[in-house]
Amino acid sequence: MMRLRLAMVQMNAVVGDLEGNTRAICRWMREAKKAKADVVVFPELAVPGYPPEDLLLIPNFLRDVSRMQSRMAKSSHGLLAVVGSVAAPHGMTHSKSNHDHQPERQKPLNVAWVFTNGRLVETYAKQKLPNYGVFDEQRYFQEGKTNPIICLGSVRIAINICEDIWFADGPTHTQVKYGRVQLIVNLNASPYHVGKTRTRRRMLADHAKRHQVFVSYTNMVGGQDELVFDGNSLVLDPRGQLLARAKAFEEDLLLTDLNITDPVRQNVQKGLPTILPSQKRVGISFTHIPWKPLQAKPLTPSVGHTMVEAEEIYRALVLGVKDYVEKNSFSKVVVGISGGIDSAVTALIARDALGASKVVGVMMPSPYTSTVSTHDSKALAKSLGIDLLNLPITVLFKTFLRALRPLFKGFPVNTAEENLQARIRGTLLMALSNKFGYLVLTTGNKSEMSVGYATLYGDMAGGFAVIKDLPKMRVYQLARWRSDYQGQGFDSVSIPERIHVRAPSAELKANQTDQDSLPPYLQLDAILQAYVENNESQSTITKSGYPAGVVKEVLRLVDKSEYKRRQAPIGIKITAKALGKDRRMPITNRYLPKG
Repeated sequence: MMRLRLAMVQMNAVVGDLEGNTRAICRWMREAKKAKADVVVFPELAVPGYPPEDLLLIPNFLRDVSRMQSRMAKSSHGLLAVVGSVAAPHGMTHSKSNHDHQPERQKPLNVAWVFTNGRLVETYAKQKLPNYGVFDEQRYFQEGKTNPIICLGSVRIAINICEDIWFADGPTHTQVKYGRVQLIVNLNASPYHVGKTRTRRRMLADHAKRHQVFVSYTNMVGGQDELVFDGNSLVLDPRGQLLARAKAFEEDLLLTDLNITDPVRQNVQKGLPTILPSQKRVGISFTHIPWKPLQAKPLTPSVGHTMVEAEEIYRALVLGVKDYVEKNSFSKVVVGISGGIDSAVTALIARDALGASKVVGVMMPSPYTSTVSTHDSKALAKSLGIDLLNLPITVLFKTFLRALRPLFKGFPVNTAEENLQARIRGTLLMALSNKFGYLVLTTGNKSEMSVGYATLYGDMAGGFAVIKDLPKMRVYQLARWRSDYQGQGFDSVSIPERIHVRAPSAELKANQTDQDSLPPYLQLDAILQAYVENNESQSTITKSGYPAGVVKEVLRLVDKSEYKRRQAPIGIKITAKALGKDRRMPITNRYLPKG
């Protein structure tokens, strides 16, 4: 039996920051060596960051990534390092395109580089390329074909990347059957959505039990545009039992001692061959590295804090805001504060992500803003400790109405006048952004965005939509959870109670509530879940017990509002099917599902 110390680096890479990411990788390698690790593993595409998207189409990008190799190799003395990166294939194809007659460049490979003792000793290329939801890997990469096995002393280690391990008959099956490995090292950049951590854990435990191997799952952490990577890296033993788990939504170095038996020696004792004739056919090769494990004192593995669903979602949003603001070098954020639940939760998330000093609230009362809304906005700002500006829009609104009066004469007052108020507010927020370099955080939720209950160039104006993928009832859930919670990095703070219980209203006309135009949010969210996320038909949703007329109208609103959503700022993905990359519907569209 050999005791192998495994270090898993759950790092927050920045897309395109090749120098910064490489420095971080080398620093983590030094930390792993201090911890007497034998093997250190980094996430998928740790060098370029994930997802690099069309950076991969820039000719010099792959060359610049390859230049980072020597630094990582130099830092690998004394341990085996597995690092996610991208690599150019050998050569180019010279077939002509049908359109522009330019040479067609081969796609690069999504790879794991294996370094030890100052050199690159092996490369594994990802074989299963996801092409659904937010993933476009078939656009950028070509599939790997080979399964190199690293023989570290008597321990056989197989490497695969993210999607590779999700297939029962994929690389893991091949590596175990023909390579007779004891440890699967899986590199990941797996974005978060509700329920994903549990699904992931079940799948990995199934692999560990079925193949009787240790499974190491190293995931990226951090925010990248609309994606948040949750970390939650973990190690499972051959029974599928959890040995160790890293923190969620934080950088972490997870250390685990694995007591690994030597199956090669056992196979010889049983009269079984150590090399199978069919290994070459399935791309199995072996790289032998002499190794004497460090005789370090056994350590106690850590198991990160287990979170309820509301905490998971909230921390994902906090991390997404923090990284988007800091990685894009904004000095502060500005939020329109209305006295309602959406702006309250947006401001609170921003405050928890950045600190109160970097959040500016703006109250913009109109002729229809109630005294209650003004009072609650001030109470919220005081509770959060953020600055609150007061920019009344009544005079501006009247000026607009006066300018439009000759054109609007004879027409009844409708949403045109209402939306003027929202657009004035959007203009003021964007003026603050332009003048002071603030990022405008919009406050619309998924329920509103789905049915178009939002104003283009008004409340949709801004740079980042924090709660864009949160249905309205989730907004209320998170507001209550955070108001009741303190600990694990969050202090005591609360949203004023009246904001939790008031009927939601845009306050663009007298005595207005959201339910004047929309079904009750509990009902609306259920219909949207069925249609947007589950692809259920109108008849199926109606048979679930919802009024046929309500269902028909909600689906009509969703379909006709695609043009608005295309013009909305990006927002943090929380659900399995976020509006945007996950759901790409044509704007011009006359298809009406009948089933």
